[in-house]
Amino acid sequence: MPSCEPVPPAACLPTKTFRSYLPRCHRTYSCVHCRAHLAKHDELISKSFQGSHGRAYLFNSVVNVGCGPAEQRLLLTGLHSVADIFCESCKTTLGWKYEQAFETSQKYKEGKYIIEMSHMVKDNGWD
Repeated sequence: MPSCEPVPPAACLPTKTFRSYLPRCHRTYSCVHCRAHLAKHDELISKSFQGSHGRAYLFNSVVNVGCGPAEQRLLLTGLHSVADIFCESCKTTLGWKYEQAFETSQKYKEGKYIIEMSHMVKDNGWD
C-alpha cells in the first residue's frame, strides 16, 4: 500500500530569488513566466515598438536580464547590431538590446532594450 506523505503548504516551499528586486513603491514590469522583476515604469521610453512576435516596449534600463551575442539584423527601421535578451530566472527570450544603430536617426536606441509585451506583466500599484 503506497504511503501518503503530506505535501508542504506553498508558504513552506522555497521562494525564487532574483538578482535584483525593484522597490515596491514603483510600478514595475515583471516576467510573465516567472515574475522576476524586469523594469520600472519610469524607465519606459516608448510603447510603440515592434518585436519579433508582436508589440514591444522600449526601456532605458532593465534588471534580471542576460544578454546573448550581438548580431546584425535588418529591422523595420534599418540595420542594427542587436543582442537577444533573456530572463535570468527562467531563461525565456524577452526581446533584444540595441548595441549599435547604423543610421543617424536611430542612434537614440543604442544601449536600450526591447521587451515584447507577451513576456511582461504589470506589478505594484497599477490600477
